[in-house]
Amino acid sequence: MQNYVAELQELKRNSCFRSIKNIEEKSSKYIMFEGKKMLNFSSNDYLNISTNRELILEFCEKYKNSPEFLFSSASARLLTGNLLCYKDFERKIASMFNKESALLFNTGYQCNQSIVSTLFTKADCIFSDKLNHASIVSGLKLSEAKHFRYKHNDYDMLEKMLITHRSSYKNAIIISESVFSMDGDIADIKKLVELKKKYNCFLMIDEAHAFGVFGDNLAGVSSELNLCDDVDIFTVTLGKSLASVGAVAVSNNIIIDYLINKAPGFIFSTALPSVNVLWSMFLLEEKFDFLVKQKEKLNSLFKKVHEFYPTVSSSQIIPVILNEAERTKNVANYLQNEGYYVLPINPPTVPVGTSRLRLSLTSDIEFNEIKSLLEKVQCKAIG
Repeated sequence: MQNYVAELQELKRNSCFRSIKNIEEKSSKYIMFEGKKMLNFSSNDYLNISTNRELILEFCEKYKNSPEFLFSSASARLLTGNLLCYKDFERKIASMFNKESALLFNTGYQCNQSIVSTLFTKADCIFSDKLNHASIVSGLKLSEAKHFRYKHNDYDMLEKMLITHRSSYKNAIIISESVFSMDGDIADIKKLVELKKKYNCFLMIDEAHAFGVFGDNLAGVSSELNLCDDVDIFTVTLGKSLASVGAVAVSNNIIIDYLINKAPGFIFSTALPSVNVLWSMFLLEEKFDFLVKQKEKLNSLFKKVHEFYPTVSSSQIIPVILNEAERTKNVANYLQNEGYYVLPINPPTVPVGTSRLRLSLTSDIEFNEIKSLLEKVQCKAIG
């Protein structure tokens, strides 16, 4: 136990110790923490849906008598944990990406890890952006395939790796997020498609932070660029913009059938409750126009913020990089005292020396509210 104690003490000394916050209440863009109402800049509820009582009550009233209005599946999907709504929802998501098939997973972490660790063998190789989600990195470690990690969005480096290594392996895949979760910058998916075709690779794009925020049909950056047909595998999380739970792998029938038969994360997991699947479908089918309005508000907001406070971001995620963990923690505490729920992001979530505030914009936040926060950050940082 002593080694655990020593490591925890080291985390505290370096201002990198984490603890679970006791959130008292959430309502639209606000959060109650330690008895204080604050503007919430730490949420992935990008369209401000998760606490919308009108939507929740409308949904419950409509489906309360449905045989699928259940709060537990009580089984894996390959046993009895399946109902018609699961397949209906998977078909819906597949159609949004113009793909043949889709498969629900319980979490985004499980989805990414399962795909990367299951599909590729010792005869294959994987090329992954260095800033890809931890779930993808976990999949790389579990996979028997050889993997190469290229510098973030450095496509010259990626091509050099492809030239050097691609021909030595049977199958190869390039993996990238579309919107990156800590910097808010966006991958050049058009360039990734070009490299995928040139070097005969699969291409996987994680649209977790783009789904609901980009694209006329809300499917993300690839859809907005009309590149869905050129991407082989998509992953989508439902717990961010869609205010639900779970994740979806989207691809062709062969890939999805292979995951159903080979992915332990799917085979051995109790399925999501069907009530959550109904809720996700309700939002996409019956409240689509409302989602689009919220998306348009959010896009308008973050474009104004980019003009006022330029960073590497091209999305709703605004990084304020303060470098030192202790400094970042102090600025976050100051902002909380000022009425803004902002949390420090420290290693190992981000590389050492890049500690930051990750300001997450949501649809109902006003420009003047984020402007005021950023002005306070600038004053505090200078001071």
